[in-house]
This record gives sequence, structure tokens and C-alpha cells, in this order.
Amino acid sequence: MTSIIFMGTPDFSVPILKGLVENNYEIKAVVTQPDKKVGRKQQVTKTPVKVAAEELNLPIYQPTKLARSKEVEELIEMHADLIVTAAYGQFLPTKFLNSVKIAAVNVHGSLLPKYRGGAPIQYSVINGDQETGITIMEMVKEMDAGDIYAQKAIKIEPDDTTGSVFDKLSLVGRDLLLETLPHIIAHPDEKTAQDPDQVVFSPNISKQQEKISLTLTASQANNLIRGLNPDPGAYLMLGNSRLKVWQAQVSEEKTTLPAGSLVANDNRFAISFAEGTVLNLLEVQPAGKKKMSIQSFLNGQGSKFKVGEQVVDG
Repeated sequence: MTSIIFMGTPDFSVPILKGLVENNYEIKAVVTQPDKKVGRKQQVTKTPVKVAAEELNLPIYQPTKLARSKEVEELIEMHADLIVTAAYGQFLPTKFLNSVKIAAVNVHGSLLPKYRGGAPIQYSVINGDQETGITIMEMVKEMDAGDIYAQKAIKIEPDDTTGSVFDKLSLVGRDLLLETLPHIIAHPDEKTAQDPDQVVFSPNISKQQEKISLTLTASQANNLIRGLNPDPGAYLMLGNSRLKVWQAQVSEEKTTLPAGSLVANDNRFAISFAEGTVLNLLEVQPAGKKKMSIQSFLNGQGSKFKVGEQVVDG
């Protein structure tokens, strides 16, 4: 039986872990990020991978920082056949990568060499890409720079969000990994180098990127909204308060009003953007409130804004 140290943290990783167990791979350890406090009540919450590992009765490791930890020394001593990572969230020390008998393999949520980094799915949606996919790759010291074992592409639909693409790619990643692992085990040196001239990076989303700029067209703004859904969410500065926008729709109409103006607030709440484009807001969340439909918003504070006014700040 091939032995594996599995490393992952979010929901994306869970079907991949379960798929390995169901296909009779020996999971020597599951490594995931530490529990963290979540929400206003700051409740200590387990990672989805930890919840799954507990259900499967697998040994769990949660080092705050893997490098130079006592946990990594224990993992090295396991001499597993493979390391399999899927959205773990920390760099792996070289001595750990070199400790396995066959290979250290990563299930990455993009078609490398586009996008390397911590937010590949978010950037594929934000940039309006038509497709994304999964890459099964060898792990090396440089981030997401390893040789490629296999790839599979999927289409990004116009109404997809980062959340829905995550869900799709999680299953694609599971299936492609299970399909590819026997070949990796038998022929670990059969892989393809990435083209360095085609590398695109996708760093973690910054706080500054969450604000919807009026320099964007309506289509670009909608892509940002979709790309930051379900976390952390994109927002507009409506008047003096922050309004998160969870769902929107690009209007076919054009306007001569300056960007940031209110185009309509009858049965819809429409904002002008760059190049005379218009975005209809569909689901929003005022500061301190829960998510609501645009009709609920219009029945409340949205009714105070007047058509033609500049209502959104930069």
C-alpha cells in the first residue's frame, strides 16, 4: 500500500483527501493549518480538512509554522512514499520534500504556469478568463514552479464565482490526482517543465483590491465581485459607508453620467462605471447588516439616493 502524508486546509482539499482514503492509499498523517477564531463571536473553528480527518480517524498535525517545528521532524521520520498537498497554505521545507521515497505532489487550482501563487482561482475569475483548471505538479522549493505531471481544463461560466469554481475544481482535482497517481508512482521522472516565459503570478488578495474602483468598466467590476465571492467580498463606498456587493449584473444600456452616478433606483439599483457602462446591483450588504436582495435595500436606505447624483466615491 502506498503511504501518503496529506496536507490541505479548506473545503477544496476535503474531496481529495477522502478520494485517497476511498482508493486505499495509506494516509500516515494529515497536516492542516491551526484552528482559528472566526466571526464576531471569535469562535475557535476547525479547518474543513481537520473535520474530515477526525471523521476518518486519521492522525492530525497542526503546526503554526511547519519549518523548524517538532512536527516536521516527526513527519520526516515517517519516510512516506508521497506528500500530497492541496491548498495547504504554508511553504514546505526542502528537507521535508526530499524525505519521501517517490515524490511530493501538489494539486494546484490553475493551468500552470498561469497562475502561480496563493489565489489562482480568484484571479482567473477577476481577470475574466474563459477557462481554468487543475495542474498535478511536482513540489519544489520555488513556489508552484515544479514540473507538471497532468492538467485538465474546465470552462468558467459567466455566472461563476470563486466559490463555485472552487467546488468544481475540487472534484476535478480529486479525479485527476487519482487518475495520475499510479503513473507518478511507476514513472516519477516522466513530467514536463513549465515554460518560464509564460509565468503569471497570483498573490493573495490585498485589502486594497476589495474596493471596486470607478476606473473599471461594469464588466470588470462584475468580474471583481464574482472573484471575491464568497470571501472576502468586494465593496463600494456608497455615500460615506461601505456597501458590499455580492451579486451584480452588467446592463446592456449606456449612460453619459459620470462614473459613480446613480442611473436607476426604481426596481433596480444601477451605478455608472467607466466608458459609460452600467452595473445593476442584485445582492448587497450594508455595513453592520446582513446580505439582502436589492429590493430589500431599495425598500430601506437605498430609497434616499437620487437618480443622476454622484453616489459612489472613487
